[in-house]
Order: sequence, then structure tokens, then C-alpha cells
Amino acid sequence: MPLSEQEQRLLEEMERSLYQNDSDFVARVTRRQGRPTYTAITLGVLGALAGVAIVIVGLVIKAPLLGILGFVVMLAGVLFALRPGMRAPKAKPARPGAPASGGSARPANGSGGGGSFMDRMNDRWDKRNDQGQ
Repeated sequence: MPLSEQEQRLLEEMERSLYQNDSDFVARVTRRQGRPTYTAITLGVLGALAGVAIVIVGLVIKAPLLGILGFVVMLAGVLFALRPGMRAPKAKPARPGAPASGGSARPANGSGGGGSFMDRMNDRWDKRNDQGQ
């Protein structure tokens, strides 16, 4: 259910106020350095699937040690997929002020290739919503 125009204006005003008055809190909350990377998730899922396959093979040939090994491989794959990202945090300059035109409170990266996939998708979403107003 979309927000009414009054609710959107109120939300944007609250975001601008938050960015202006409590930039330390905003910096802490918007930090994304602990998220798993897509490469780690992919490799972890593949490792977990390999572990399941080893467990199944261990069951078929009735080798309990192979089943245990498969479980360990599967567990390691899941833990690898869920581990926090290891990339260094990006240095973001502090916001000197809020946007004057009532635009999005999120800084736009432009169409450059920087940022993660989700950051680029969020920027595209914000641009699309800004064009509709």
C-alpha cells in the first residue's frame, strides 16, 4: 500500500532531520560491511550441496564415516555462506546538508560501477521514484 503524498513528505522531512541532527547514528546504522558477499553465498551453497551428496553416497555404500564427513562439509558450506563479508568498509563523506528539492535522503552513486548489487538496485529504485514525483 503506497504512502500518501503527505506521508511521503513527512517521511522525507524526518529523514532529512535525522541526517542533519544525528549523523553518527546514521553512519552506524547504514554500515553494510558485515553482510555476506554473493560469492561467499554461492560457494557456501555449492559446498553444502556437495556435503549433501557425500552424505547420500555414504548412506548408499553404508559408510558412516563418509556420512559424517559429508555432514561436516555441509556444515562448513553453510557457515561459509553465512560469514560476514571481508571487504573493507567504504569511506563515506558526511552529509553536509539535506537535499533541497525534497528528493531521496539516500546519496545517489550515479550510473558508475561502484557499490554492491543491492546498492545499485536501491539507487535505481530511488531514481525511478524521484522521476515519478
